Amino acid sequence: MIAFLGLGRMGAPMARRLVDAGHKVTVWNRTRKEFPGATVAATPAEAVADAGLVLTMLADPDAVEDVTRSALPGLRPDALIVEMSTIGPDAVARLRRTLPSGAGLVDAPVLGSVAPAEEGRLVVLAGGSTEDLARCRDVLAVFGTVREVGRLGAGAALKLAVMSALVPAQVMLAENLAYAERLGVGRDVFLDILAGTPLGALAGRLDAAATGPAETRYALGLAAKDLRLATGGTGAGQTVAAAARDLLAAAEAAGLGSEDLSAVVRWAAGAADAAAPGGSAPAGGEIRATGPVAASGSPGSRKAAVRINPSTVPPTNGRYSHAVRFGDLLFVSGQVAADGDGRVVGEGDMARQSEYVFECLGRILADQGSSFDDVIHVKTFVTDMDRLLDYAKARARYLTGEPPSSTTVEVGRLFLPDALLEVEVIAAIP
Repeated sequence: MIAFLGLGRMGAPMARRLVDAGHKVTVWNRTRKEFPGATVAATPAEAVADAGLVLTMLADPDAVEDVTRSALPGLRPDALIVEMSTIGPDAVARLRRTLPSGAGLVDAPVLGSVAPAEEGRLVVLAGGSTEDLARCRDVLAVFGTVREVGRLGAGAALKLAVMSALVPAQVMLAENLAYAERLGVGRDVFLDILAGTPLGALAGRLDAAATGPAETRYALGLAAKDLRLATGGTGAGQTVAAAARDLLAAAEAAGLGSEDLSAVVRWAAGAADAAAPGGSAPAGGEIRATGPVAASGSPGSRKAAVRINPSTVPPTNGRYSHAVRFGDLLFVSGQVAADGDGRVVGEGDMARQSEYVFECLGRILADQGSSFDDVIHVKTFVTDMDRLLDYAKARARYLTGEPPSSTTVEVGRLFLPDALLEVEVIAAIP
């Protein structure tokens, strides 16, 4: 039996291909989704209980680690986990340390968007031991062409290398289009000429964006996440990719994160207009930053505060942002255990609420290329100091090593009556 965890834009069509190929499949998604032909599990642990093969297709490294930890109680000791999200080699190494020693692990991110996922035309970049790759080779072939690229982590590394070329190229073309129009060059002429060059395929995406809202095939927010992964750590020297990363971060902060990456065309055009005398903000929303200069405060520039509202956490009520980035600091608003409908998760349960709060904090940090290792201050509000031990146990699983500076305060109540705690953090952005 195969367990498939994550039924987003890519996960759902991939799981559908497994069902259509005749495999017995159990699926799980954070927001429950009915899935004809498959068994729907209530928890990750339930989904993997009888599975020899477990596939994950999730949003980011924190989501993968969170779901994996939740699945561990049900995981078979000899199960093979195939991680297909884009999370980078460092996260793959952490995942290996999280799993039981007897469990196998393959990292197999994919190249391609929704239509190739539906049609079985993805390119699967698989890394792992010879034995583990042999165990999953036939299943991975259901999704498209399988490229076995080396040891564990090699697939994740290759995916970041490819995306740090493709995504900045699209961002560059979006800015080029705005530049050409300022010079009086017609959009259609510009795109038609590009179509006959090596940039023709990317120009085609711009052409589709030029005619109106595009179908979301590769969300701008996910592209921004991919570049944050690609420009951190060993990717720190990628200056062009870093510039594209910061422009996408500004577009995401303006509310374009859930739209297709081609929406960066509108953003680049609007940013160019706003930079001109008498200009106005782009249609996607207020300009929070117009690229790496505004975001980083390079010499001769004025630092801009960038509002951060990742799609990986429940939306705010509109009266605050989840975080504000200013230079290399990230100020994260107080998080409570509330779901997307504003209902408290884990009513009366300090341990569960604490876990949920730290999951949300982790996703917000990861959205900006930061992590709990980069947290420099924590402020916690609790409604009952006698229950602080449950909170402390959850916190210790996320804030490891030397602790940051910290303040903990008991309060009479929080803005949601059933919320037992609220936690805010300040973090550095590497």
